[in-house]
Amino acid sequence: MAKEITSRSENYSQWYLDIVKKAGLAENSAVRGCMVIKPLGFAIWEKIKDYLDAEFKRTGHVNAYFPLLIPKSFLSREADHVEGFAKECAVVTHHRLMNNPDGSGVVVDPAAKLEEELIIRPTSETIIWDTYRDWIQSYRDLPLLVNQWANVLRWEMRTRPFLRTAEFLWQEGHTAHATESEAIEEARMIHDIYADFVENVMAIPVVKGVKTASERFAGAVDTFTIEAMMQDRRALQAGTSHFLGQNFAKAFDVKFLNDRNKEELVWATSWGVSTRLIGALIMTHSDDDGLVLPPRMAPTQVVIVPIPKPNDEILEVAQHIAEKLRQKGISVKIDRDMKKRPGFKFAEYEMKGVPLRVGIGKRDLEKGVVEIARRDTKEKQLIALDKVSEFIPALLERIQQNLYERAKNFRADNTHFPDTWDSFTSILEEQGGFLYAHWDGTEETENKIKELTKATIRCIPLDQKEEVGTCIFSGKPSKGRVLFSKAY
Repeated sequence: MAKEITSRSENYSQWYLDIVKKAGLAENSAVRGCMVIKPLGFAIWEKIKDYLDAEFKRTGHVNAYFPLLIPKSFLSREADHVEGFAKECAVVTHHRLMNNPDGSGVVVDPAAKLEEELIIRPTSETIIWDTYRDWIQSYRDLPLLVNQWANVLRWEMRTRPFLRTAEFLWQEGHTAHATESEAIEEARMIHDIYADFVENVMAIPVVKGVKTASERFAGAVDTFTIEAMMQDRRALQAGTSHFLGQNFAKAFDVKFLNDRNKEELVWATSWGVSTRLIGALIMTHSDDDGLVLPPRMAPTQVVIVPIPKPNDEILEVAQHIAEKLRQKGISVKIDRDMKKRPGFKFAEYEMKGVPLRVGIGKRDLEKGVVEIARRDTKEKQLIALDKVSEFIPALLERIQQNLYERAKNFRADNTHFPDTWDSFTSILEEQGGFLYAHWDGTEETENKIKELTKATIRCIPLDQKEEVGTCIFSGKPSKGRVLFSKAY
């Protein structure tokens, strides 16, 4: 099966598409730019959803659901917002079909034209803030901490499964606060939750930072981001949290009476991660033999494969091991398939990224051992039967840590600190990666660098140290380095 995957060194883009297809994560649909998420891909999304949903609820948020369709006039109320999304919107103009008089099928009924066109949501700020106007009257109604799990549609010309599709799944939080400081604290808290999840559960190291004005979310005052490095040394924006100020409150007239009985506009945030995280997972950890999943993200953490085929004695031992592991919270599958050979099964589970494989054969049982194979390093070892249920949980933790350290070391090896334009452009062209360089703080310089190199300022790192220098492009004074990279 691995031979069907293009190597990363040969064609990274095709390698990614091969992994998505061969591992059974997703496939193209009949609708251009949209994907069918297959069971394994959706199970990974459910892992993301379950963890983050619990974190949101732990921090006081509740789930709700808002309409898929948004009146076109709503998008006109916040100028920056509509400008940011106008080119990506799909528009519903009619509400009915009819049989074509010539008998050739159905056509749009011209008499069913909507009085006002509806937009399939590219994001939900406008419909939500129109709703919040009725929900918020007093400071007693604040803070309002709402999240929704939903799909959105942003019309894309060039698509790639998980990374950029017209329709995708995500969560979007929308909160309202009585003070500016509360809203900023909320945006930063969610930013921390995202970073902690991506690093500690997905085993992907990230850089935490704030976007420049030109890279902010449309309508935001500040956008906090986490940026990760993929194996082709490009950056991927893995999650964002936005401080919206009072922009949407002004646009939708959302006010409250404070504790002094004076009317004020509320302060807002929005934040989200999407199925793009599955793309990040693939591109950070996988290899030329298929998908590699960190144990905390794997729907199946351990697979037990009888060799050469199941019999009563082997299945009894397998069941005993599985029960012991399940009691420890580990997800286990016993492969009872009689039709496939063990070698085929091994390749299949390797392709699908199962972190650990346990092989049990007749000779193994005679010796009182089983064979355990790691997906991350391909190492195999024989472990005594009475030690397996203690050995495997510790090994899964070592795999989790190894994947994180491996990704972190890769990022470190591909992080550079150029001080001149020549070194900046040569590193970007020959090596890529993350480039921390001085910038004069102007949008003009930022745009020119992007135009000449296709590299963008991914973020101004939150841990940026004040460092007097000169901008690599303009030669003007700079107070610190920002993170540049080519990105998805």
